[in-house]
Amino acid sequence: MIRYLTAGESHGPNLTGIVEGLPAGLKLTAEDISLHLARRQEGYGRGGRMAWEKDLVTFSSGLRFGKTMGSPISMSLANRAWAKDKANWPVTMSLKEVEGQDDVEKITLPRPGHADLVGVQKFRFDDIRPVIERSSARETAMRVACTAAARVFLKELGVEIGGHVVQLGENGYGSWEELREAADKHYVKDGAENLFRKADESEVRCLDEKLTEGMVEEIKRRRKEGSSLGGIYEIIVTGLPPGLGSYVHWDRKIDGLLAQALISTQAMKGVQIGLGFEAGHRDGRNVHDAITKDSAAPGGLGRETNRAGGIEGGMTTGQPLLIQGVMKPIPTMLDPLGTVDIVTGEATSTRYERSDVCALPRAVVVAECVIAPVLANAILEKTGGDSMDEIKERFIKLFEPIV
Repeated sequence: MIRYLTAGESHGPNLTGIVEGLPAGLKLTAEDISLHLARRQEGYGRGGRMAWEKDLVTFSSGLRFGKTMGSPISMSLANRAWAKDKANWPVTMSLKEVEGQDDVEKITLPRPGHADLVGVQKFRFDDIRPVIERSSARETAMRVACTAAARVFLKELGVEIGGHVVQLGENGYGSWEELREAADKHYVKDGAENLFRKADESEVRCLDEKLTEGMVEEIKRRRKEGSSLGGIYEIIVTGLPPGLGSYVHWDRKIDGLLAQALISTQAMKGVQIGLGFEAGHRDGRNVHDAITKDSAAPGGLGRETNRAGGIEGGMTTGQPLLIQGVMKPIPTMLDPLGTVDIVTGEATSTRYERSDVCALPRAVVVAECVIAPVLANAILEKTGGDSMDEIKERFIKLFEPIV
């Protein structure tokens, strides 16, 4: 089974990742990873660091002649901030004792909405810097690198992932039906990667040109106000067979595992599948999906609609997976909220740490990637196998008639 670990700080020398459990024989290149690392750095409303910090992954183990060997894969991403400010970060974030470390300014003003205050309370720091460095969204760069490897595995089996922004601040689709009309035409026939490529044409990753204009204008307005914005994104997965996950135990339900992957990502505050919360406003006939005969579907049975979002009873149905996530506005703002100095006890304004005005377009890419290991593990649990050849043979059989 696939698992991964990330290590590193936002302004340390580099980020490191280890991915274990990918089968042997999977073709994997730095370019496969860099595609999504570059996408993660794009989007209107990004902060200054995203404009110059270009992430290029380096492999140091687990590959031979461009293919996986079944052993752990290690990779790293250099933090250009470390090299860019050699008079600051190599001392501020030194891995060992260095001259001048006692003169490094301590950060004592916790930012509301961040991990700052609870982090120093948990670890009993007298300086917030260690909390800022590890809880930073910079960590998601390595998380994308690690999980993009699982995404390559899925693509080899014909499983594609794509995402787009459906709500940013006050701008968004008016209804579930309107959203489906806008999105469905981009992935039902051609796969979900076509959806993300279309969304990437928008500077806020929204499929609708008019909504894109409104979103950009709202970001500009909030920037002038010194505030920030969040919103809602949708992730879609195509090519999945029915029966991934399980109804027999709570910790094997695929929807629960997917929700965990998304909600564990920085700044995420909610997840819904299919109609999600809208289902609570409708009667049963307008929520559930009628089962019909469908010669093109596994087992010859399909569904008239996909309000369930491709999951029933903790298992995939074989329809496209539809998941939405909610991202809160970035807590760091030019017009700061109040805070209290953890050393002096003095009430004051929050310290400003360089930040985006709106990170939602970038968060879409992170969300696309972090669900990949969940789906890959569900497939591996179903098929078994240590090599890509074995897994491909068994995966095809999951689409055969089951009734």
